Amino acid sequence: MAQVNLQINGRDYLIACEDGEEKHLTFLAKYINRQVEGLVESVGQVGEARLLLMASLMVADELAETSQELDALKDGEEGPSDGSGDGDGDGGDMDQATLDKLSQRIEDIAARLENS
Repeated sequence: MAQVNLQINGRDYLIACEDGEEKHLTFLAKYINRQVEGLVESVGQVGEARLLLMASLMVADELAETSQELDALKDGEEGPSDGSGDGDGDGGDMDQATLDKLSQRIEDIAARLENS
């Protein structure tokens, strides 16, 4: 069993994980830390537990929205967030537009994590 040291909001956390999972956990921790840093800029240092709860809710919201968009894509329906598509009712362009949006969103998240 491996261990990885993760830093969130300036605090170190030693976390046990399966061998080979260290890099992935570090990647996830950097994402969470960026969420917390954004919250600190907005609301200040309101306590570790509250910041982590707020960051968790933000990430859960992103996950729920992305999951809904993916489900809509699988069902051949319009995504819930912006109704993108050409409106002709054939669904072909709409699905590609939703897929393009999801792809761009993933690329944006990856770029933010790489720059952190």
